[in-house]
Amino acid sequence: MRDDLRDLYQEVLLDHYKRPRNFRVMAEANRRAEGQNPLCGDEVTVYLLLEDDVVKDVSFQGAGCAISMASASMMTASLKGKTKEEAEALFNRFHQMLTEESDTDLEALGKLAVLSGVREFPIRVKCATLPWHTFRAALEGSTEVVSTE
Repeated sequence: MRDDLRDLYQEVLLDHYKRPRNFRVMAEANRRAEGQNPLCGDEVTVYLLLEDDVVKDVSFQGAGCAISMASASMMTASLKGKTKEEAEALFNRFHQMLTEESDTDLEALGKLAVLSGVREFPIRVKCATLPWHTFRAALEGSTEVVSTE
């Protein structure tokens, strides 16, 4: 990773960890899912207000490492207003960026691209993807606890 990208990665990550966006219980949520990363101790609950296949609102609560909490914060900011189809596509691009040796279109991911550096630390990929898998479970209406193990 280039030094300027690494610096940006650390700056954005710390900002979202220290001041998470959408960190709250959403009383009006009509979907919800829980996720756990037993190895790391990350726990997240994602709240979703889905209306007419549009993510009207999304929030999270939980505790975990900086990568997990920053990823959840950035995820919620990125998904608001997306259709169910757009949210699935964003999940797939994000997951591909972190798990495959491919030329993922980082520009299409916007600010989420700063998390591409997590791929250099395979053990941390589960931390970054836990909120996303949990969101996907909420989107699908699953009631099973999501685990990255």
